Amino acid sequence: MGAQLRVYKRRIKSISATKKITKAMEMIAASRVVKAQRRVAASSPYASELTRAVGAVATGSTTQHPLTTEATNPTRAALLLITSDRGLAGGYSSNVIKAAEQLTERLTGEGKEVDAYIVGRKGVAYYGFRERKVTESWTGFTDNPTYADAKKIAGPLIDAVLKDTADGGVDELHIVFTEFVSMLTQTPVTDRLLPLSLEEKADEQKAKGEILPLFDFEPSAEDVLDALLPRYVESRIYNALLQAAASKHAATRRAMKSATDNAEELIKTLTRLANAARQADITQEISEIVGGASALADASAGSD
Repeated sequence: MGAQLRVYKRRIKSISATKKITKAMEMIAASRVVKAQRRVAASSPYASELTRAVGAVATGSTTQHPLTTEATNPTRAALLLITSDRGLAGGYSSNVIKAAEQLTERLTGEGKEVDAYIVGRKGVAYYGFRERKVTESWTGFTDNPTYADAKKIAGPLIDAVLKDTADGGVDELHIVFTEFVSMLTQTPVTDRLLPLSLEEKADEQKAKGEILPLFDFEPSAEDVLDALLPRYVESRIYNALLQAAASKHAATRRAMKSATDNAEELIKTLTRLANAARQADITQEISEIVGGASALADASAGSD
C-alpha cells in the first residue's frame, strides 16, 4: 500500500504543476483578449465605412472596374483561410478549417477551381499533411496582427483578381475567418470580398431608407476606385485578422479554464484515493501490531 500512496502523491504533484501552467495561460489569454477586443471595436467602423464608400462609388458610376465586375463564367476562385499559429485553443482552428472545407466543396461543385491562401501554421499544417497545394501562406503574427500584415496579404490577392485566369488569376476572392461575437461565442464566417456585389449593397441602402445621392468624381470614378478598392481589401482583411485573434484568445482562455477545472477535480479525486490508501496502511499497521501483541500474549501464557 505504501508504494500505491507514493504513486498518488507523485501524480498529485505532477497535476498541480500542470494546473499552475494552465492557470497562468488562462490569465494571459484573458488579458490579451481584452486588448484584441478593443482593436476589433476600433477597426470595425473604419472597415464598414470604407466598404460603404466603395459601394457608393461603384453604384453611383457606370465605370466597369475589374474588382467590381462579375465574370461572365467564373472558373477560378481564391480562398483566404485565417487560422492560428498555436494550439491549446480547443476547436478554434478545426472549426474554421471545417468551414473552409465546406466552402471549397461548394465552389468546386459550381465548377470553380480553388486557390488556397493560408494564414497561420495550423492551416498550413492541415493542407501540408493532406498534400494539398497552397498558393501562398503567412505565419508568425496571428496572435497580434498589424495593418502591415494585412497589406502584405492583400497584395498578392488583389494581383490575382486583376490577372486573367489564363495567367493564373482568379475571378472571385473569398475569406474564411472566425468572428468574435462574445467571450463565449466565436463563429466561423465565410464572406466574398471580390468582386463587390453592387446589387446587394444597393438593396441594403434602400432597405435602410438611405437616399442614394448623385456623385461627381474628381478626377474620375475609375481613379477613385483604383485608390479605394485596395484600401477596402486591406481593411477587411485587417478586421478579419483582428476578429480571428480575439476569437483565438477567447478560445484559449476557455480551454485553459476547462483544463484548470479538470486538474482541480483530478487532484481532489487523487487526494481522496491517497487518503484512503494511507488509512488502509494505518489500519494494516494497527492490525499487525495487535496481532503481534496477541501472539506474544498467547506465547507468554503457553510458557507459564
